[in-house]
This record gives sequence, C-alpha cells and structure tokens, in this order.
Amino acid sequence: MRRPTISDLARASGVSVATVDRVLNARHRVREETARRVYDAAQSIGYHAVGLIKQRVFEDLPQYRLAFLLQKPMQPFYQSFVREIETAARALTTARIQTQIDFPSAATPAAIVEKIKALGARNQAVALVGPDYPAVTTAVEELKERGIPVFSLLSDLATGVRDAYVGVNNRKVGRTAAWTIARTAGRPGKVACFVGSHRFHGHELREIGFRSYFRENAPEFDVVDTLINLETAEITHEATLTLLQKHPDLVGLYVCGGGMEGAISAFREEGVGGKIVLVVNELTPDSKAGLADDIVAMVIGTPLPALCKELMVLMTGAIENGETAVPGQLFLPFDIHISENI
Repeated sequence: MRRPTISDLARASGVSVATVDRVLNARHRVREETARRVYDAAQSIGYHAVGLIKQRVFEDLPQYRLAFLLQKPMQPFYQSFVREIETAARALTTARIQTQIDFPSAATPAAIVEKIKALGARNQAVALVGPDYPAVTTAVEELKERGIPVFSLLSDLATGVRDAYVGVNNRKVGRTAAWTIARTAGRPGKVACFVGSHRFHGHELREIGFRSYFRENAPEFDVVDTLINLETAEITHEATLTLLQKHPDLVGLYVCGGGMEGAISAFREEGVGGKIVLVVNELTPDSKAGLADDIVAMVIGTPLPALCKELMVLMTGAIENGETAVPGQLFLPFDIHISENI
C-alpha cells in the first residue's frame, strides 16, 4: 500500500491541505479542535508524521498521570470500560493524559491494597472500583495524605474517604429494577435478587432500593432472601436453577451486579424466558442476546462514555486545584435497554 500523503490526511480530517500544513509546521495558530481532528485522522490512516503532529498539538498542554483500578478483566463490561477510559484520555483537550489501567490479582483486600499502593506510587490521581474493606479505606487515606486524589467508581467507598464518587445512583437503579418487575409481571408472586457482595456499596444500595420499592408500592410481591453470587456466572447459573426449583411461583429476578450470564443461561435451559421477568445490569453481548431472545426484560446500563469524560475533567481538576474543586458525588443518568431499542 502507498504511504498516505498530506492530501489524504486533509481529506480524512475534513480540512484543507493548507490547514494540515499549518499544523505540521506551526506556521500559524490553528484552533485546538481542528488540530486535534488532524491528529486523530493521522492516527487512523497511519500518516508517517503522526508523531510530529502529536508534538505540535500537545506541546503546550500540561501532562498528568492517571491510574485506574478496575475489576474482572475478562468481563466484557470492564473491557469496554478500559476502551472508554483510553478514548476519553485521548479526547481531553486541556491536558496530555498518560493512563495506567490495572486489575487486582484476586478479590481479596490484600491484593486490592497492593494495587492501590503501586498505582499511587506512580500516578498523580487514582480512580478505583472496589469493595469497602477497612484495609482499602486505610490505603485510600494514605494516598490522600500524600496529596493524591482518589475517586470511587460505580460503587462508592465510605463518604469522606474518597474525593468523589462517579457513577449512577445505585438506589434508584434498584428501584427501577423493582418497578419493571412489578409493572410487567403477569401476577404477584415471589421475586429475588443476586448481589456480588455486600462489601460493594453499589450492590447493597441496589438491593435496598429494590426491596424498598416493593415494600412501599407493591407489597403483594414477596421478596425472598438475597443471594450472594460473587459476580460469577457459574455460581449464578446453579443458584438460579435452585431458585426456580424451590420457588415455582417466582415471577421476577434481578441480578444486581456481575454474573448475569449464569442467570440468562439458566433461563434458557428451563425455558422460562418471557414468563419470569429478568432484569440485569450492563449491555454486553450476552445481555443483548438475552433481550433479543425475550429472556431479559430490561438491561440497566452505566453510561461509560459520559462517565469517563467527566472523570478526566474531575481528576485533572483535582490535581490542578485541590479537592475543594471536586464534588462529593457525581450521579450520571443510567441507560435503559429493552428489546425494542437495542
């Protein structure tokens, strides 16, 4: 294949050759948005001088090192999360961002704390998805004492420990799941929910919201004891089969966190799709297929692009201006997916 020319780059970025020349040679100032578009186009077509363009576009911007500690690297949701973090970092126009995205080697407090300390040693701000263990709280407090802002994602840590929480309102998510079941179930009956762990505030708040809705608005439904699935598909699958056998009058199931693939496969095996209302979180290939096959009634999703965009602004702002510039909580509207809008 021939090497892309400056004319190819101009066409790909939607600007004139003269504008591309100004970006390359810094002859005259070009609007930041235009220069960024030329840079993105150069990356996409493999233009040979992409390194020079990057230098021209970013040379006057401050540089920040941001760390992100996520969970379960093999789950499609977290793989999407990684991509959106990287996209948001590249799209930020006010700074040059170097990201370090990592995962704990195990779901234990010791493994999580080890990663928090390692990320804090190399970066200027840290954002994490994590459970609320005393050891985790201590590690976060140590980073803050060193002037490193810490943000909780998806599931909050104790108020006053982190600089800010960024995610959806988990109590409202749980109530929305309950509303869906109460309104669409064909008859009153038993309903159940899975949580990954009560150490995740997000899961606990979703369960609280789920139960409170039924208690306040649909008392004719019977909410059975909450089940722990450790966010694994295997445990969720077996527990769902047991649930269906134990409660033939089950009319609704909500999977508060991960592991929904197990519930979807169990519903397929037992042929109860469409007969029992199943609500899950996050749009992935499995949940999308479940919607299409009328096994899943609703998917409640985290708006990852918007979350990551806001997170970049908050983290860089905290580094520049201190924690006083950061709100305590930033709730983003969650997405609703049904079979008719996927």
